[in-house]
Amino acid sequence: MIKPPSKALGFGLLFLLLLAGMTALLFIGPVHLDAGEIWKALTGTQDDPVAVAIVRGSRWPMAVTALFSGAALSAAGLMMQTVFRNPLAGPSVLGVSTGASLGVAVVMLGAGSALGGMARLGSFFGALLGAGAVIAVLVAVSTRVRSNALLLIVGLMVSYLGSSLISLLNFFAPAEGIRSFVVWGMGSLQTVGPDELLPFALSTSVLLILALLSIKPLNALLLGETYARSLGYPVGRIRTCLLVVSGLLTAITSAYCGPIGFIGLVVPHLVRLLLHTGNHRLLMPASIIGGGALMVACALISVLPERGGIIPINAITPVIGVPIILMIILKRNRISS
Repeated sequence: MIKPPSKALGFGLLFLLLLAGMTALLFIGPVHLDAGEIWKALTGTQDDPVAVAIVRGSRWPMAVTALFSGAALSAAGLMMQTVFRNPLAGPSVLGVSTGASLGVAVVMLGAGSALGGMARLGSFFGALLGAGAVIAVLVAVSTRVRSNALLLIVGLMVSYLGSSLISLLNFFAPAEGIRSFVVWGMGSLQTVGPDELLPFALSTSVLLILALLSIKPLNALLLGETYARSLGYPVGRIRTCLLVVSGLLTAITSAYCGPIGFIGLVVPHLVRLLLHTGNHRLLMPASIIGGGALMVACALISVLPERGGIIPINAITPVIGVPIILMIILKRNRISS
């Protein structure tokens, strides 16, 4: 029997994969740059404006965006799976991603031509408002509904309703607006430019810190709501806070990068398999690192066909995510039988 790796070795492996992936992203592209040129561009000592534009204007923002978006979705997925005690819960299940898509659809399909050059900014705020509206609905419902299963069903109904409204907007929208919305829905890590990178990283970092601060309540909820209440935790309030944090992580990522799927669903399972633990003291930081590593790997795959353009992220994540989910389901069935 193969002995599972130690916790320290597991963390080291995740960190090395993340570091190697981000480094590789700086080298891959249609224009070849050596290590010295990349280092000078990053440190501001590069005299070649082309090298600076490539590294600091494209490759570095893409690498950092992949890191933070993967970390955000993975942390959100772990919190949702624990709150709902459902291994198939994820950022898109509660309708937050659909809410963001609906907000963008209203802007692109309804008012895209009127906004002109402000369409990009309008899409960003549309995504935030749409996701925020879904979060508000879920928080309001969570104060009345005690059952996690019922709350999950409400999230699914909200998602179906949002998808229906998006379909109606698509039916009446002009072809140009539909094309822009479809491209946004494919997901991209190149939409965050140098000017947007700092606010994206800062806002995501604040929410990730809140996710790390929720480790103790998550461990209590893992053992059941009755046990959490016996420890003095206000379960309803904690559930609401976790919904808000996980929803905002999903909303911000969707607003900047589009509705990226499977990362938040898959990474917590991979981390559990790697570390062989259910303790969130290990799972949460490992999911943050592992999510960034997996998203960076998807970014690498997306830029490999240099002459054929960049593959949309949502064309890659299912190829990686579906086999992993099927493997986990088959393994659980084998263990239970």
